[in-house]
Amino acid sequence: MDNNNCYCVILAGGAGTRFWPVSKVARPKQFLEFANLGKSFLRMTYERFLKVVPQSNILVITAEKYRDLVLEHIPELAQENLLLEPYSRNTAPCIAYATYTLLSRNPDARVVVTPSDHYIDDEEAFAEVVRDAFEYIGTKDVLMTLGVVPTRPDTNYGYIQACGGRNSWLQTRPMQVKTFTEKPDRDMAKLFISTGEFFWNAGIFVWRASVIKEEIEKHLPEVSSLFFGWERVFGTRYEADFVARAYTGCLNISIDYGVMEKTDRAWIYPVRFGWSDIGSWESLYNFIQDKDADQNAFNVQDTLTEDTHGVLAISTKKDKLIAIKGLEDYMVIDTDDVLLICPKDDKKYKDFMSGTAMPRYEKYK
Repeated sequence: MDNNNCYCVILAGGAGTRFWPVSKVARPKQFLEFANLGKSFLRMTYERFLKVVPQSNILVITAEKYRDLVLEHIPELAQENLLLEPYSRNTAPCIAYATYTLLSRNPDARVVVTPSDHYIDDEEAFAEVVRDAFEYIGTKDVLMTLGVVPTRPDTNYGYIQACGGRNSWLQTRPMQVKTFTEKPDRDMAKLFISTGEFFWNAGIFVWRASVIKEEIEKHLPEVSSLFFGWERVFGTRYEADFVARAYTGCLNISIDYGVMEKTDRAWIYPVRFGWSDIGSWESLYNFIQDKDADQNAFNVQDTLTEDTHGVLAISTKKDKLIAIKGLEDYMVIDTDDVLLICPKDDKKYKDFMSGTAMPRYEKYK
């Protein structure tokens, strides 16, 4: 396999609203360091793929307003490899933009598309999987997605059913996808786990650029038609204006809903390394291994607790004392301008956060 034909596209345009008030519109989650990992999620993602593709073949696509933040975290990123979206339109339009960009550079491009905010504990095993997936899609016209063998009935993830039956979890080679399911309730997640056929949807894709182009044009013509004429424009000084016009009319739609759930080319690669889409405060709490005897998780050294269990306490001020009494399964998130005290249950948090949409709280977003 010619490694020069292998590319990585990092999706880094999300607003990170589920991590408010630490993650805000001006500096969302992908640019922050959580759980004492030492680097931002974006930086970790970039370094992870340096083990798989040449540095010159890593592209980052993000919102125009995050341009400087991306370069702050990846200063070595080539300017032509930073794709700027004028508006946020979910993953299908940005993948279309990245796909046409790569085809303008290399018609034979093999591509891994990844979110910028995931954690993977065995990066060597991950790199080997991506290399193997690159080999597989080199000769087969499929859209590959990585499916993580689940370890619990987690309701924070989407699920993919493979065509391998009850032996699906035991497979080491790709299988065709049977169904996609968005985040199920707990009873449904337990049922999925019991079958041995369902995987967590990691949202990491591997395909040839020419194949995803065909499927976007087949299943999302309302998006692809807006990029008509890209061959003459991409790589020229007219590209930014062209993309701005295209995005003005683009649907807000995910690649999962727009293409993967409709195509007959969806395949799944089973993986078993530790993976987490740390997409909410509750999932961050579950991810943190360093908890005290009462299952409390803190990011500061000085804490004082009494009758407190299952609490997540985060402060942006590392030298601050956190003192808590009588809380169970709550989160206490302290920043310069916001103090959030709320049950760490995702649904309760989302319901509570709907109140921040009022104009009087806009300055805190």
